[in-house]
Amino acid sequence: MKPGDIIIGEIVSQVFLNYDNLSFTEQPMQTLIDEPICNPYYSSVPKNYQHILALAFAVKEINENPTILPNITLGFHILNSYFNARMTYKATLSLLSTQQRFVPNFSCHNHNNMIALIGECFFEISANIAVILASKKTPQLTYGTFLPSQDERISSPFLYHMVPNEAHQYMGAVRLFQHFGWTWVGLLAVDNDKGDRFLQTMLPLLSENGICYAFIIRLPRWSYVEELIQLLLQHWKSYAIIIQRKANTFFVHGENPSFRVLRILLFLARFTELPPLEKVWIITSHWDFTSMSLQKNWEMQTFHGSLSFTVHSDQPLGFQNFIQTLNPSWSKEDGFIQDFWEQAFSCSLKMLMEDDESACSGEEKLESIPGILFEMKMTGHSYSIYNAVYAVAHALQAIYKSTSKRRSLDKRNRLLLQNVQPWQVHHFLRSIIFNNSIGDTIHFNENRELVAGFDITNWMMFPNGSVVRVKVGSLEPQAPLGDELTMNYDQIVWHQSFNQVLPRSVCTDSCYPGSSRKKKEGEKFCCYDCALCPNGMISDKKDMDACVKCPEEKYPNKHQTKCIAKLVTYLSYKEELGIILASLAISFSLTTCSVLGIFMKHKDTPIVKANNRTLTYILLVSLLLCFLCSLLFIGQPGKATCLLRQTTFGIVFSVALSSVLAKTITVVVAFMGTKPGSRMRKWVGKRLANSILLSCSFIQAAICTLWLSSAPPFPGRDMHSVKGEIILECKEGSVSMFYCVLSYMGSLAIISFIVAFLARKLPDSFNEAKFITFSMLVFCSVWLSFIPTYLSTKGKNTVAVEIFSILCSSAGLLGCIFSPKCYIIVLRPELNNKEQLTRKIK
Repeated sequence: MKPGDIIIGEIVSQVFLNYDNLSFTEQPMQTLIDEPICNPYYSSVPKNYQHILALAFAVKEINENPTILPNITLGFHILNSYFNARMTYKATLSLLSTQQRFVPNFSCHNHNNMIALIGECFFEISANIAVILASKKTPQLTYGTFLPSQDERISSPFLYHMVPNEAHQYMGAVRLFQHFGWTWVGLLAVDNDKGDRFLQTMLPLLSENGICYAFIIRLPRWSYVEELIQLLLQHWKSYAIIIQRKANTFFVHGENPSFRVLRILLFLARFTELPPLEKVWIITSHWDFTSMSLQKNWEMQTFHGSLSFTVHSDQPLGFQNFIQTLNPSWSKEDGFIQDFWEQAFSCSLKMLMEDDESACSGEEKLESIPGILFEMKMTGHSYSIYNAVYAVAHALQAIYKSTSKRRSLDKRNRLLLQNVQPWQVHHFLRSIIFNNSIGDTIHFNENRELVAGFDITNWMMFPNGSVVRVKVGSLEPQAPLGDELTMNYDQIVWHQSFNQVLPRSVCTDSCYPGSSRKKKEGEKFCCYDCALCPNGMISDKKDMDACVKCPEEKYPNKHQTKCIAKLVTYLSYKEELGIILASLAISFSLTTCSVLGIFMKHKDTPIVKANNRTLTYILLVSLLLCFLCSLLFIGQPGKATCLLRQTTFGIVFSVALSSVLAKTITVVVAFMGTKPGSRMRKWVGKRLANSILLSCSFIQAAICTLWLSSAPPFPGRDMHSVKGEIILECKEGSVSMFYCVLSYMGSLAIISFIVAFLARKLPDSFNEAKFITFSMLVFCSVWLSFIPTYLSTKGKNTVAVEIFSILCSSAGLLGCIFSPKCYIIVLRPELNNKEQLTRKIK
């Protein structure tokens, strides 16, 4: 306790005192509260002594600073809660009572001017304090987390949080899990209302971000000894559950008492056959690696490499020098230092000792204390206490400045501040904003929560008990969405079992590209099987929920891990097949021109004049056009070529077939007209042949005209026929019209074949019926085989089949009909005369 004009109270939890439940069936324990050393359930947490030093150091700085509260001295009064609700109530009432007396609700002229109270870091103790302070309207600045509730602003209007909203840590933890790929996480939460609220918030948050919990362990509260033993026995199976699960990452929500319970559980596990826990511990800010004095020799290697969210803290200048001046001789002013000194250094400060070797010298160095018991650097909780003292001081300074405008005498201002009531501080405290001695801005939001961020701390535990904590990142809730978490991952030290390799914490190993996740029945969505992607689909990332189709212009690679751009293809003049077909078309065209030239040169010879010379010329010209029209099928399809391809081919071929039919019918009519009294004589001549040619050709032209006017062919792209190719082709527009054109040509060919076959033996000069029969047989054979071949081929091969059919059928007509005549005209001219023709007929 330190006297002053204005007193700041603090309740800490350093000495731990357990009591059994009151049963009223036996004599209660006679141990006095003021004699904890004699209590069999007594223990101590030396590390929490820094909370006392932080307040003392802040008060010392303020009193020595002439710019803050001049002529006003701050004092403080600190009591212990003993981690117990009954003792917390007693301590709180003692701070509110007349000095040196426990008289609640009574004040006299020598009253205790406590303006605010700082405490506590544990939820239950803070809640117990808030119940009493709310009725007294005294500001409470808690440096631990408080149970969030919608009506907290109404139920605890004088409660201030020296830490940011706890919910920010939950999203920060999720961001950590996502970055490291941890989707199978164990949850440990203290078994109280706060743990329930944590799970209610965390479970949906994990699910929404693709993370599953492997198990949930409720840590027993440190309450009464008998209850604790029973709870530990009940929770013993929890250790086996943790071992059996494949989760390597644990997210822990609890407070320091829960941590000490967990240490007891792990300590007991050393005496079993169960392997040690070698995991990654993710810890919230209100959890601190503290140790009771009886646990100081227990190993801490299990928690090596842990990551924790800690309230942003810094090191005030002069703090380490301040704590180095500690001396156990202060015991008259400091009621905590004797216990701290004895527990930290394992010695005794009492003069009467049977063994002098256990006596403290008073010269022990704080630097020699293991970090698990005491740290020389200011911790996050101590930094919050430091800022809380400054917040109260700046609120009083604001009151001082507001009164200085009306009053000029410092003495009167001093008396006024001494008479300030705690509820008056509230108005100034909630709107306070200032920079502390380090330069950090301190202010509260509308929910009376400190507006600040969290540090990400990596903890390293060494066998000698020393503790090293390294800041490896930060969490800034006020940053833009997605940029809240910043990490320096290269500085993180993992547990030794991971050999500095990033730990994996998944239920199922990743499904690599080329496969997708398949849910297991009865399991969480993080547990799945891997199934290869179906044909035509890919997965280009790990753990995809479903394979996806490639865009139409792309296709999957061999391993179905990415999409490759399809090759645009068409039957080109530059490729071998196109060159061969074009060469054949040109060769046959030149041959046809040669035959036409021979016939025109020998037009007056009997073999040319026989069977209608004009039809012969028309047939040769149509065959020439048939060969040339095949060139329309080669090259990149365009709008014009698509319109001309099939229609030109259909009309030209119909003209050729009509010519052949006219020549065949001419032979039949000529033979029948030579019979005496035949009525067919009047049809002998060119009129019948011309009529047949024009009518048959006109029908095909009409069909093509209807085709072009209703659904004309157009250039298109075939994306699916050939894997990896985009085929540029001509779409028929109307498939039925296309087959109508082919069917009509087939009909002409069949009729010509039948007539020629029936007339093949008629005795006529240079009878062509026999040759036409062979030519029609070739023609029909080609086009009958064309249809199934055309339907079974894909891509540019379809076009090549049609070109080949055109060339073969046209060459069949040219060869079968005109090669015998050319042979006679060129090689056997002696047979090309009238006498030979007459003799042959006779």
